[in-house]
Amino acid sequence: MTNKEAQEQVKAIKFGTDGWRAVIADDFTFVNLRKVAQATACYLKDDFPKQQEGKVRVCVGYDTRFLSAKFAQTVAEVFAANDIETILSDRAVPTPALSFAVKNRKLDLGIMITASHNPPEFNGYKIKNAQGGAADVTVTRRVESLIGQAESKVKKIDSAIADGSIKVADISKEYVSFLRSYIDRKAFKKAKFRVLMDAMYGSGNSYIADVLKGTSIRLELMRNEVNPWFEGRGPEPVEDNVQKIIRRMKEGKHDIGLILDGDADRIAAVDSKGEYIPPQKILGLLALHLREDKGWDGGIVTTIAGTTMLEHIARDLGVELHETPVGFKYISNLMETKNILVGGEEAGGMGLKNYIPERDGTLAGLMLVEMMIHRKKKIAQILREMEKKYGRYYYLRSDMRLKSKDYALDMKTLCVNSLLGKKVVKVKDYDGTKLICEDESWLMFRASGTEPKMRVYSEAKSYARARDLIKLGNEMVKEKIRYTA
Repeated sequence: MTNKEAQEQVKAIKFGTDGWRAVIADDFTFVNLRKVAQATACYLKDDFPKQQEGKVRVCVGYDTRFLSAKFAQTVAEVFAANDIETILSDRAVPTPALSFAVKNRKLDLGIMITASHNPPEFNGYKIKNAQGGAADVTVTRRVESLIGQAESKVKKIDSAIADGSIKVADISKEYVSFLRSYIDRKAFKKAKFRVLMDAMYGSGNSYIADVLKGTSIRLELMRNEVNPWFEGRGPEPVEDNVQKIIRRMKEGKHDIGLILDGDADRIAAVDSKGEYIPPQKILGLLALHLREDKGWDGGIVTTIAGTTMLEHIARDLGVELHETPVGFKYISNLMETKNILVGGEEAGGMGLKNYIPERDGTLAGLMLVEMMIHRKKKIAQILREMEKKYGRYYYLRSDMRLKSKDYALDMKTLCVNSLLGKKVVKVKDYDGTKLICEDESWLMFRASGTEPKMRVYSEAKSYARARDLIKLGNEMVKEKIRYTA
């Protein structure tokens, strides 16, 4: 590789909405990963010793993707060579387990090797701060600026383990122990609800089973074995990807179905009739459970792509509703600085009070089960009652694959005065473009921060209007792309 080609590769390494993600053997290579790890090590060595004494300490975890264990080892070897004490997970873990270990062990930083819900050909590198939350843009931009500035150092794993600079450890036990203390164990011991969980072949696999040991919950797992190919599609718990559990739930043998994404930090659900429960509704359910059943206080955080129903829930509960750009790091920042009851994003990441400022699909799923226990009702009935009180909204999303040149599309050109006969009364454009109509329906456009896709969202009080808005949105994007090509 020429020096120019190497420089171009470095320029291609960019942190998006949640970490750096790239195609394995294309940009996500061992060479590039060492460069990113070295840049992180330089950031740690330059910034952290000014604030503390002793060695910088980090933890490295990984998911079930192809080569994730080897990639995690590579990162640990770079850190060890830079005189950074490193804890390396001895197994694939959920991202929240890595985040919890960072905070629980009072470490300086965490690195998670995962591409979350991306297609199977991707892998990624997430940075977690000392509180266990997602590193904000000041950190990721600093790391980006240091990539390629120093030659990557490496200390082979055997030597690093021998001298103690790398410690291989089980970080899952403390995570499971905390989750067991978080739930209402007394109530769980008496309940006999039947739960089906789809791990989507990710690193969440059987952790919920460990949490529920000793309770009366009847749990069944599916797709909990390791399969890095994820059946050829991204392990994202959107409706199109979870038809297997929907069919299973229609058999009527379970009271709720829970679905985790590839690194188990996102959640979706299915009711006992096989109806898909999108993350937007789950966020509303969690807010009601934590406030009304558990008696906790605090605000609700949603993103610009969030459902209108949350406005009605927050108003009724008498709590503040915060809105952020898309990306859990923005929610995480609020959870670190304000009294937040629950925060969530449209893709299924849910963060809860009295925990780390991080999303956790397993814990969110457990809280849905706990809500059923407290209210002595199946999730389908609880959902119907919520929609009867706060309104039923139909929320849809379409992902349009883009070419690199399409990113030049000016989102403001998608603004119009009306949508399908309804006047646009408000426009939000601080993260994408959201057009809100007089009847509370809306249409939104936003380029993905992790994949070459344009996401088109819609919401309305009828499925037909939400569907027609999505169709219109797709046509609008295609037209603008043709116009600017």
